[in-house]
Order: sequence, then C-alpha cells, then structure tokens
Amino acid sequence: MSLKPIICFGQQPCGIFPKRFLVAKMRTARRLQAEIGGEIVFFYHDSDHDPRETRTLLRHRKTGEPAQLNFTFENRWQRKFSPLAQKRIPGDWQERMVRTLPNYVEHPLIRLFEEVREKQVGSFCLEMYGRMNLLHGMRVAASSDPGFRNAAAPVEDFFVDLPYEGETVRARFHGNEFLLHEGGQEFLHLPMTAFGKDQISPTRDSRFAWMQSVIGCTHYIAGASEQDYLSRGNFPEVTFVHREAIEDPHEAYIQIEN
Repeated sequence: MSLKPIICFGQQPCGIFPKRFLVAKMRTARRLQAEIGGEIVFFYHDSDHDPRETRTLLRHRKTGEPAQLNFTFENRWQRKFSPLAQKRIPGDWQERMVRTLPNYVEHPLIRLFEEVREKQVGSFCLEMYGRMNLLHGMRVAASSDPGFRNAAAPVEDFFVDLPYEGETVRARFHGNEFLLHEGGQEFLHLPMTAFGKDQISPTRDSRFAWMQSVIGCTHYIAGASEQDYLSRGNFPEVTFVHREAIEDPHEAYIQIEN
C-alpha cells in the first residue's frame, strides 16, 4: 500500500460530453486531494460493452426539450457486443454531429468536439473530457490496457474479449463456454477457446477487487449506484466517500473548465 493517499473514482465512458455525475466524482476527488494531498486516479472502464452508457442527454437551447444523442456503429455485432474501447466510429458520424450540436451547446465546445481525431468510442470520449480540461492532474488507468489487465489479480467472474464475426466481442465466461447476451433470456453460446489475462475484464461484482489489485487506492469516490453493490467490508484498507450532490446528474456536462 502506498504511503501517500491514492484517491480513485471509476466510470465507463459516459457520453460524448460527460454526464454530470462523473463531474461530481471529479470534484469530490479534487476536494479530498486539497484536504489530504496524494494522487487522483481515474479508473476508466472502457472495457464495458453497453452502448447505452454513452447516451448523451442534452437540452435544446431555445425550447429546453431533452434529446438523447449517441454514437453510431458500423454493424450489429459491434454495437451490441464490442468493448467501448473497440467500437469504431463511422467516418461521417462526427461531421453529422457537428451539424446537430448547435441546437444544444455553444460554439467553443463544438470547436473542441471537431478537433477530436480518435476513431474508437472509448478513446473519443476520453479525449473530449481532456479537451474540456476535466482530467488535468489526474492519472487515467484504463481497464482495456493490456498492461493493467496483466497486472490485475485473478477473479472468478469475468468477461473475455474474443474474435467473432469479424469483430472483437466481450463474452461472459460461463463454465465451459462463453455467452453473449442478446436480451431477456436469450444468449448466443460460443465454444470454449484458450485466452490470456490480457483479454480479461471484470463483471460488475468483481470489478472493484480487480481494479484495487492494481491501483491500491486509499480512498474511493463511490457513485450512487455503486453504493448499492460494493462490498465495503472486503476492503478495510479503503475509505469509501460518497460523491458530492449535483443537479440533473444524468444530463450532460457542457462547460469547459478553466
């Protein structure tokens, strides 16, 4: 365990512009750092595959009506099953979005959006958050990073990145097979094949232990949903801190930080 505080929070890529609850986690981490010192680590869970994570809720600048914007994807397999770090963005998506955004955000933010050159969803979101000056002074640790995966302790419940139908899909390890969840009680069953640690990412319930085995945080900023399932008693070395309150937490944060 480090002698200095390591203040950590985690989040999937959560929108073209970050959701306000992510900014609340960042603010809580910075406030805590001002009080106790140490380092801030953003555990960026870009191994998640759910395309709903990047839905971006914006309000029309004149009418206030809400709109959900999101990335588009090249095919069904990629949209449903590829990790966010590997979902590719079609070439015309950014140009079309630039024509839409003036209804919802001001031009300085649109100019930053136009400058992003990343072609995968996870890296696009991260660069956008950085251009908004939200990541200054933080260390980002990505769950898709092979180095992070190889350093992580084994967990019993996990996903494996596998080739399927010309794409990389994130399949749940289950006994002697892999599962792709089609919805409801429907699953695609993939046969067992050899895999390595650099293909593994955790499930929701194994994620904190997997992350902590590498980061070794002393303080963790817990989001509202995390508070319901984190087994805090399993991590006596960690002080869990609730993120600060913020209005409209699931809407997009559209301010550029100074």
